Amino acid sequence: MNRREFMIGASALPLMAALPNIALSQSNDPNFTPALVGKPWDPKRNALVIDAMGEIRDTYTDELIEEMLAAGMRSITVTCGNPRQDNLSVEGGFQSALEEMLWFDRHIDEKSKFYLKGTTSADIDRARAEGKMAIFYLTQNSDHFMRDLDNVDVFYGVGQRSCQLTYNYQNYAGSGCMEKHGSGVTDFGAKLIEKLNDIGMIIDLSHANEQTTLDAIEISDRPIHISHTACDALREDSRSMPDDVFRKLADKGGVAGITQIRTFMTLERYGMVELYFDHVMHAVNVAGIDHVCIGSDRDHRRLVVTDEYLAEMQREQGPRFDIRRVPLYFEELNSPRRMEVIWDKLLERGLSEDDAEKITGINVYNLYKEILG
Repeated sequence: MNRREFMIGASALPLMAALPNIALSQSNDPNFTPALVGKPWDPKRNALVIDAMGEIRDTYTDELIEEMLAAGMRSITVTCGNPRQDNLSVEGGFQSALEEMLWFDRHIDEKSKFYLKGTTSADIDRARAEGKMAIFYLTQNSDHFMRDLDNVDVFYGVGQRSCQLTYNYQNYAGSGCMEKHGSGVTDFGAKLIEKLNDIGMIIDLSHANEQTTLDAIEISDRPIHISHTACDALREDSRSMPDDVFRKLADKGGVAGITQIRTFMTLERYGMVELYFDHVMHAVNVAGIDHVCIGSDRDHRRLVVTDEYLAEMQREQGPRFDIRRVPLYFEELNSPRRMEVIWDKLLERGLSEDDAEKITGINVYNLYKEILG
């Protein structure tokens, strides 16, 4: 049993037999678009490349990690704990988040030739100097604090440096994006924001509803992060943010990451990658070039939709997930070297290399430096 199976548990739901043969249709679909290949990352320029929210798995081979590094990746923020377990108690959330942070500590030690633990911007500097990847810890919920602000100190001590106030549904701090009648920031949520500001932990609103997001931006004395979202103005989706949020986030110095989850932007499976760059550029036009980054919310493997992969997705995503939406990603970005493709596409969209680097890394770095030191 690997680490993902241990943390998430549960076998795949018995939906597989009822599904269309997605794996077969992928290989036979005339619209199928393979992964793009970008111009190799230039070590002389040493452009900063950061994934503001992505995945590192124990199944990554050394060769795959080396490809990520060869494409310039020097920092990634990963999720610790499983926010999708609806029946998990707050005590269970505490245990899940703690166990996974400790697991990452061990994994980083085991793969120390590739990884180092990130807690400040200086760790990104060190990763760049040593050709490694700094890994920062995020939780996609705040329930693991168990309404006890002293637990913020506990998790900060373990290494957590970023926290979403909510996942998809209502919690003690505010409301997630899936709630039909959710709140804004609660009284406890306001106290939590103050505590996170004081200790120097990044506040992430990626899964919050609009009111919780706007409230948090107003309440927080420090810039807010939305590490992985999309633009509601281009396609309405519960996980996307409206232009008003992007503007107010930018006004307070925050940074928004554009996710690579295809289904937030289109239900067409193949040949739609330009939509992703439409979302990136729309965010730039609304929030400004200094307030947009890349937060993939993605696995870095080269994925193939097989029965085994479908079972893995169902197991990891939980009972609410509609597996018929697979693949969730843009096939053209289905590669550990996709940041090279993103760099090239940003230049094609008319950005200078300096502005492209702001999106691929500098903006996140500056946010981390301001809040984490």
